[in-house]
Amino acid sequence: MLTSVDPDVIRALGDPLRLRIVTLLARETLCTTHLVEETGARQTNLSNHMKVLREAGLVETEPCGRFTYYRLKPEVLAGLSEQFAALAACARSAAGNKRACP
Repeated sequence: MLTSVDPDVIRALGDPLRLRIVTLLARETLCTTHLVEETGARQTNLSNHMKVLREAGLVETEPCGRFTYYRLKPEVLAGLSEQFAALAACARSAAGNKRACP
């Protein structure tokens, strides 16, 4: 069954910095300090981006003393991948369909 792709996830991944953050988190769990160092973003800017990623369901947090660690939720990306694969399959099967103009 073809389902629609979650627009919040797409919007979250549409920003280059957030996509970079997701790429970094795919490799390891990182705290805010690590992400600031890796991306060069200001801490307040990074925090705003992390909020978008959390609200989209892409990352989860783990408090550790005075630090907050972020972990990517791979099942969300796997679900997104399945949805895009279903869209691609639908497009392949519909390649010969053409609606006539009135």
